[in-house]
Order: sequence, then structure tokens, then C-alpha cells
Amino acid sequence: MTDADRNGWDAIVIGSGIGGMAAAAALSKNEYRVLLLEQYQTLGGLSHSFTIEGFQWDAGIHYLNHVAPEDRERRILDWLSDTPIELASMGAIFDNLHIGDTPPLALSRPYEAQARDLKDRFPEEAEAIDEWIAALKEGRDAVHKLTMTRAMPEIMGAALKWWHGHAIDRWCKRTTQEVIDEITDNPDLAAAFAAQWFDHGGRPSKASFAMHALITGGYLQSGAWYPKGGGAAFADHILPTIWKAGGEARADTKVVTLMIEDGRVVGVRTAQGEDIRADTVISDIGARETVNHLLPQGCGHQDWIDEINALPHSVAHFSLFVGFEGDIERAGATRSNHWIYPGGKVDVVWTDAPDTPPPGMFVSFASLKDPGHDPGPSQKYAGEIVAWADWSVVEIWADREPGARGDDYRSFKARVEEVMFAQFEACFPELAKLVVFRNLSTPLTTHAITGHHKGAFYGIDTTPERLMSEALQTRTPVPGLFLAGQDVLTPGIPGALWGGVLAAATVDPSLFRQLPG
Repeated sequence: MTDADRNGWDAIVIGSGIGGMAAAAALSKNEYRVLLLEQYQTLGGLSHSFTIEGFQWDAGIHYLNHVAPEDRERRILDWLSDTPIELASMGAIFDNLHIGDTPPLALSRPYEAQARDLKDRFPEEAEAIDEWIAALKEGRDAVHKLTMTRAMPEIMGAALKWWHGHAIDRWCKRTTQEVIDEITDNPDLAAAFAAQWFDHGGRPSKASFAMHALITGGYLQSGAWYPKGGGAAFADHILPTIWKAGGEARADTKVVTLMIEDGRVVGVRTAQGEDIRADTVISDIGARETVNHLLPQGCGHQDWIDEINALPHSVAHFSLFVGFEGDIERAGATRSNHWIYPGGKVDVVWTDAPDTPPPGMFVSFASLKDPGHDPGPSQKYAGEIVAWADWSVVEIWADREPGARGDDYRSFKARVEEVMFAQFEACFPELAKLVVFRNLSTPLTTHAITGHHKGAFYGIDTTPERLMSEALQTRTPVPGLFLAGQDVLTPGIPGALWGGVLAAATVDPSLFRQLPG
């Protein structure tokens, strides 16, 4: 606990995604008075939920890994929450692959079950499949060793990287595609290995294999889970921990710059012109966004800023939120997700929307995963269709405010919606008949909510360079400024959770001793 004036703030956290909420709640557990600031109108970042015409969707959550009751992340989540979040298992089968003209392939957990799924489809590739499963396990172990260094003093981190150098070189510094090519030359099996890459946003030809192993292997290790009440449950359960310690969480409050005096951060200035002082500021808005939008000009540390800006951004996406009325399970909906690649190739991004159909889509039925969902007498259910895309398809409208993008943008959105829905209808014709509501969000929506560079859903891309970068530490070169969230560790809820907790523990190392084991 600091000796800050009790009318002031011990710490300010910018961004209320999982990383920001985790950082603020962890410090609150040690009686810090924390002010959590969010630029968007709703708290929770990409974990927030929203409702239109009686249907509820999540902005970014589709399923969770590493949150089984025996996982440390689950215990930490419970520790941060005022009351525990109820998480429901999605069952043994969590994903279905629709690749080209082949029958759908259901993927189940644990590792042994998925190996069996693949061997049933590719019996002649049993040796390659066993090698792939072994690589996933070793890749997960390697990335765990590497990400441990994010909150360590530089000399300790360097020593740990040297000690585990062979595993890091083999799994972290190579791409997913390089590892797959070493294991098999069967294109259909290779596609199945790589199909779930959008779970971390890194294309197989660009992403670190270790990151792919961590994220996809997490479902094999711990299963797939979904929060009761949807993504909003995170804010509902974590924010009270902050409030009870005397902290606050403010939505619709954009930070426009950090205040720096004598070379160190002393607070923030908001878009409303309010100066708020605190000796500790944690940014959860993304590393690139922090250095490019919050640091004042001429503050120094240019080498660090340049290293962050040299890291590539992840892909953008369209989301078509759909509302159903009727018996959707009878019509083909499942708790498990569906990955759809009509052309048979999986390392693909929609670069010419809407002139051609999306080369890859993800379909999720959140209402079937949520044990708290009440369909009511009209049997209302929510679903989402996601197509990953390149920012270039919306870039011409990026400088215009919402509502001022003109008829050409409205026409563009309408055509994207029609093309995405037509592809969904081709896969699920009976389900398409039950759709009564559609609403499309574009990469510009992601940019508006998160501020992420070029609408990158996952922030910085999951390349080997990102994993090895020394710039993405919780403690920045700017005294008083710390980084939290998925850019520090890994994409997704568990990675952002750890990023927030480690940022808080870097501020107050006594928290390391308090974290649930």
C-alpha cells in the first residue's frame, strides 16, 4: 500500500479489457485505490456483451481455455472476482472443421482424443499425427518458459532464455507452417493441423508455432469453457473488487496523453480536459497504441518505441451477428464451433471483400454455450459469423466518423453481409431459415472500441519476433508506466489475465506471494 493522499489515486489503469480489470483488481486486493478508465461506452473491453432486439452477443469471447477448475488461471480468476464466475464446459467436442469438400471433422479433447479424431480421418498418417501431438505439448512448454521472463529483471530473463535456448529455438522461433512442413506433406492433414489459427490471430505462415501450440493445445489440456451470462460476467464479477477497495471504473473516458514530469509518469489527461494524477499508470490498450497515442512527443526512449512499432499487427475481421427464432439445435446448431474453408486452404485472409466470398469463416452459437440463456417462448438464440480480413478493405473510410461514411460505405456493408450470410446458408440451410435479425460489424468497429492499429483484433501479431521481443515487458523504460494485457503475454482471455496480473505484481512484488498457486 502506498502513502498516497487518500483523496488521490494510488494507480490509474487505462483500458478495461481483461488485462486492465485484472491489474486493477489485483492491486485492489492489496488495498490500492485504483482508477480504471475506459474510452468505450461500456466497461469490459472486448469481453463486454451487448443486446439488440432481445438478442445478446459478446464483443469478442467465443470460448475459453486454461480455465478448468484445476487450472491456476481459474484460481486466479476466482481470487480477483468478488464472487466466482460460473464457467460451463462445452463438452468433449469443441470445434468442427469444414475444409473443402470433405465431410466435417469433429475435434475433441484431450490430446489422445484429438489424435484419434485425426487418425480416423487420416489412418495412413498415424506417425505424423503422433509427432504433431508431441510437438503441441513441447511447444506449450517452451512458450511458458519464454513468457515467464516478461515480468523478470533483464538479467534473470536472459539467463532463463539461455537455459531453455534449444526449446525456444525449436518451437518459438519457427512458424506453425515450418513445423507442419517438417511433420507431413499431406495437404489435407496440414490444413487440419493449422485450421484453428484465428484463435490467436497469427496466420500459419507467420505465427510462432509455440503460440499456436499454447492456444490450440490449451483446449486439449483443459477443455473449452464459456461464462454463464456471457462475456459481461467478467466485468460483473471483477469490478466489485475494485469498488470495495475504494476504486472507481469510468466508461466513456478517453485518455489522450500521459503526464510526464522530470522523466517519469505522474498521471493522465483525458479528452474532457481533466488531469488525474497518480505515480503509477498501467496501460492495457496495447503496446503500439500506448507508445503512439499516449506518450507525449519528445519524451525519449525512441529505441523502445521503434522496436514496438516494428512489430506487425494481427489480422482484422468482420462479425455478422445473427438472431434466430426456433429450434436451432434441430436445425443444425451446436455448442461446438465451426471453422469453414470452402476452398480447402486455411492460411487465407479476405482481401477483396465483398467481391468474392470469404475464404475462411468461423461460426459460433453463444446461446447454446451459456447455461444462463433463457430462449423464452419465441425460442430466441444468438449466433455469430466471423470472417478474418485485411484492413485494406475498409481503409478508405477509416478517417471518417461513424454516420459520416456515406452511401458507398452502407452499400459496402450490405454486400459484405449478403456474401457472408450466403456462405453460412450454404453450410447450414435449415438454420438460415430461422434467422430473423442480422447486424454486421467491420474492422472499423474494432478500431472504434479498442483503438487497435488497423482494427487488429489481437493487437500485435503472434510472430516469432513478437515472442522474442524485449520491448514487451510489463515494466517499460518510462518510470511509472507499465504494460498489461495480451500484448505482454499471449492473445485471449488467459493471456490477457496473466498480462494484467503480472503488471500489477511488477508494481507491487508482494502480490507474487499472494497469487493462488
